[in-house]
Amino acid sequence: MAARLQQSGQAKVTLIDPAESHFYQPLWTFVGGGVFPRERSKRPMREIIPAGARWLQTAVTEFKPEANQVVTRDGAVVDYDFLVVAPGIQINWQAIAGLQETLGRNGVCSNYSYDTVPYTWETLQRLEAGRAVFSFPTTPIKCAGAPLKIMFLAEDHLRRTGRRAACEVVYNCGVGAIFRAPKYAAELVKICAARDVQVNYKQDLVAVRGESREAVFRDTDSGNERIEKFDMLHVAPPMGPPEFLRHSPLADAAGWVEVNRATLQHTRFANVFSLGDASNLPTSKTAAAIRAQAPVLAANLLAVAAGRAPAATYGGYTSCPLVTGYGRLMLAEFDYDLQPCETFPFDQGKERLSMYWLKKHFMPTLYWQALVRGRKWPWPVPESAPPGA
Repeated sequence: MAARLQQSGQAKVTLIDPAESHFYQPLWTFVGGGVFPRERSKRPMREIIPAGARWLQTAVTEFKPEANQVVTRDGAVVDYDFLVVAPGIQINWQAIAGLQETLGRNGVCSNYSYDTVPYTWETLQRLEAGRAVFSFPTTPIKCAGAPLKIMFLAEDHLRRTGRRAACEVVYNCGVGAIFRAPKYAAELVKICAARDVQVNYKQDLVAVRGESREAVFRDTDSGNERIEKFDMLHVAPPMGPPEFLRHSPLADAAGWVEVNRATLQHTRFANVFSLGDASNLPTSKTAAAIRAQAPVLAANLLAVAAGRAPAATYGGYTSCPLVTGYGRLMLAEFDYDLQPCETFPFDQGKERLSMYWLKKHFMPTLYWQALVRGRKWPWPVPESAPPGA
């Protein structure tokens, strides 16, 4: 967003971000699956700050929208005419009892951190026999397909190395469906059945006992808890809005930035906008969603700055490249209504090698060279399929 607004020539941009490094997090699926080293996902933050933008390398701790100000952790007050709120999502590792104490040991791994992702591949390589359990929480998370992707890569790796018959693969899903969009969910269920993956719904991971290799899951309907033994446990941790945002005047009741789902403008503060994982937009939290949101937000912010009404609209487009094995991928693209919005002139609800190559080789380049640079995407955001199509 900073790059887009800076390039417009109509805004003086200040970016407040404390990070030393920026990460292409979608690559972590491939790191956990042994395809790439994690270092390929990391670049210095200074390399992607847009030319001409002012970078304050600090964190916002307080919003004062009535005064058009934010306060940083060093006590500085920053004034603004317009504010774009995009701090991402907070990972709540501590919400699972015992997880932090055993993560990175005892077969407990997670692809949701640069620091922990190498241990996923280490654990998978060591697994000769036993139970590989994969969790999905009840909360919104970034890239809801990521827990499935590593599960499928693990299953495929065990099969390719002759260890699959000695291993159980279990996917414990905290919600009632394997995937939100029905078209792709139906195919994923078939794939799991064909590959002998046990899928359990409404099972929320609440505790991990690393030394005894036990995971405690709670049934979200009955509240009953049960213990599952594991030899490998991949955890998709609970997530939520950052704390400094959750209790701010910008938040809705759940703690997310409250915006109009079409225009991305705040519902109460006309000079505040938000996109990405911290917004309350009712769509999946992915980089692909931001790809569609960014031009809408930029157009509407500049329109409001010029005294016009926001006219650009976002229809909820998001995408999840669902890796289903080494050399196989199903490219899910859908809108607010969970209707397919597919880019290519073939059925994307089927596994394809071409889509795997797209994610593995083409998408990282597009991310670094187009998305974070605020450049135009090579193809337009696809439209929803007509009902019944």
